[in-house]
Amino acid sequence: MKRKIILAGAAAAFAILAGPAFAHTGVGHTDGFSAGLMHPILGLDHLLAMLSVGIWSALAAPRRAWVAPVAFVSAMIAGASLAFVGMALPGVEGMIAASVVALGLMIVIGARLPVIAGVALCGLFSLFHGHAHASEATGAVLAYIGGFSVATAAIHVAGIGIGSSIVRSSWLRYAIGVAVAGAGAAFVLGA
Repeated sequence: MKRKIILAGAAAAFAILAGPAFAHTGVGHTDGFSAGLMHPILGLDHLLAMLSVGIWSALAAPRRAWVAPVAFVSAMIAGASLAFVGMALPGVEGMIAASVVALGLMIVIGARLPVIAGVALCGLFSLFHGHAHASEATGAVLAYIGGFSVATAAIHVAGIGIGSSIVRSSWLRYAIGVAVAGAGAAFVLGA
């Protein structure tokens, strides 16, 4: 029970801190592996989206919880590659904000969303996350992309752990999903 209260408190804290936490400020160190590793962790919009992918995966397809995270990382690298070669995507910040809302709602509805639809949404959203990451990179861009890819995979694993621990608690799943979607709504308003 304590674990569930702690998880609910963490989700509420994420929602409260959501306002100023966008990762794409265009400032800071964006060169090399370690900078790439820190980027998704320090940007609350990315962190919530990536945790949510893992949580939803564990809820919707517990035996194949790795499928959506693999699709996310793969499409994120594709989005980063688009940025790397100079191809623009429309509405990157808006799509990232919308992804947090949608992923929070996916947690709320849990396994009732068809897995293929959820994986497709994760792939679509990750194109924009990857594009945003890479468009800020300077210097050692490939190392930067490698760093944020590793961090993303680790965040997905953490999300799968959270999702696996709340699979039997519909109220906790609902609370976390609503908190994530609420944070996403704050991002949308700020985008």
